[in-house]
Amino acid sequence: MSTNKPTHAPLMHFPVQDGSLHIGGIAVTRLAQRVGRTPFYAYDRSALTSRVKDLRSALPNDIRIHYSVKANPMPALVQHMTSLVDGLDVASAGELKTALDTGIPAGQISFAGPGKTDAELTQAIAAGAVIHLESAREVDAVNRIGQSLGLRPSVMLRVNPDFELKSSGMKMGGGPRQFGVDAELAPALLRRIEQLDLDWHGLHIFSGSQNLNAHAIAEAQDKTFELALRLTEDASRAPRLLNIGGGFGIPYFVGEKSLDLHPIGDMLSRWLPRVQAQLDQVKVALELGRYLVGEAGVYVTRVVDRKISRGQVFLVTDGGMHHHLAASGNLGQVIRKNYPVAIANRMQKTQREVLSIVGPLCTPLDMLADRQELPPAQIGDLVVVFQSGAYGLSASPSAFLSHPPAVEVLV
Repeated sequence: MSTNKPTHAPLMHFPVQDGSLHIGGIAVTRLAQRVGRTPFYAYDRSALTSRVKDLRSALPNDIRIHYSVKANPMPALVQHMTSLVDGLDVASAGELKTALDTGIPAGQISFAGPGKTDAELTQAIAAGAVIHLESAREVDAVNRIGQSLGLRPSVMLRVNPDFELKSSGMKMGGGPRQFGVDAELAPALLRRIEQLDLDWHGLHIFSGSQNLNAHAIAEAQDKTFELALRLTEDASRAPRLLNIGGGFGIPYFVGEKSLDLHPIGDMLSRWLPRVQAQLDQVKVALELGRYLVGEAGVYVTRVVDRKISRGQVFLVTDGGMHHHLAASGNLGQVIRKNYPVAIANRMQKTQREVLSIVGPLCTPLDMLADRQELPPAQIGDLVVVFQSGAYGLSASPSAFLSHPPAVEVLV
């Protein structure tokens, strides 16, 4: 019986010319020369722009799009995204600095995440960012720090909903969670916020992420709007903004298909008039990270050795799990699956062999592809890992075994 892993269909959102993959209009082989070394990440500027444009065309005009910086905080990429989206969502003081450095108005930056320190809250309040409150302690801390600074902090309340996003790769709400305030406790905390010198902007309700089921997303958004209307019934004024999260996924593995936006757009078109009528023309925002940038990036690493062990071919590369933990299968996968990979300078070769691609680390976990059918590759060839624009370098243990860091370029 064959032990080969299923092979991905070719990914055609990057062109191939003269047998070489092109990113940002540049052959990967030439791009490697331009970068000066491997491994590196390359993000395609035009792919980022097209993704946001296509998303806007599928959604109602009034929907705001926020970029979640944690998906990819590379400064040049974040700078580019500010020209495409309506706001940035950050989750640390480091991401806050990256967002502020773009020049975007601070009021278009929101700061979420549990366990925000007083130092982080002070920075965010002083900058004028909107803080997403996630506990009763945070409410009091933000009020105290605002008073000490002589400023009125801008805040939203993050709510842990009483439902989950079905088919979600990662559940962010429903049940016991460290994120936000449980929905049943939110009304009392909203009353507390109104009693303090805080500028309340609205609600943040996030139920899950990495979902390819459009109907599940639409159902969760339907419940999100119902919850928002229920929670704001007794508020002294209507919220200005509802951040309904995102959850939009991208296909990584064999058998997965791209998200169909039509059911989501249809549901939002039905809900928006009702919500805006009941909540005084409230703005509605989608918070997206992976969906906006994930498919626009690749990880490129060079073959430094080719060896055969008991009949199995191994390509050893100069990069691996220390730069791309997710592709190695060690970032949330229960059963390891291969990301789509290719030999960048042999894209049109028809001959195939079964091989595994491994990195230079002294651990069997350092594997980028396990028993994949690819063109026969030699030392010096370039391996490309697709779907690498989100949760790549910044989500990986770059210091592990003290190998050199990967480079990032926007092209």
